[in-house]
Amino acid sequence: MRIAIRVRPGSSRTVVGGSYDGALLVRVSERAVDGKATAAALSAVAKALGVPSRDVTLMSGATSRTKTVEIPDEVAQRLRELLAGLGRVPRNAP
Repeated sequence: MRIAIRVRPGSSRTVVGGSYDGALLVRVSERAVDGKATAAALSAVAKALGVPSRDVTLMSGATSRTKTVEIPDEVAQRLRELLAGLGRVPRNAP
């Protein structure tokens, strides 16, 4: 399934959860330089959804804060929890 994510680079820590205009909010500590924030956001989304990084694919928005990503269909319930702000997952969490 394809979803929208909203990336906020330069955050004090990496956190996935909540929504911004219907998009999953992803805060990353990396700056938006040379694609580092995008790579960190994709990695953080994968970790929050409990899937390997290779299962989260950027479809559009490489240079935009709002991106479209492809994720596995079987994580739909976890996605709903994250969008609702339930169970926010810091990137460093176990």
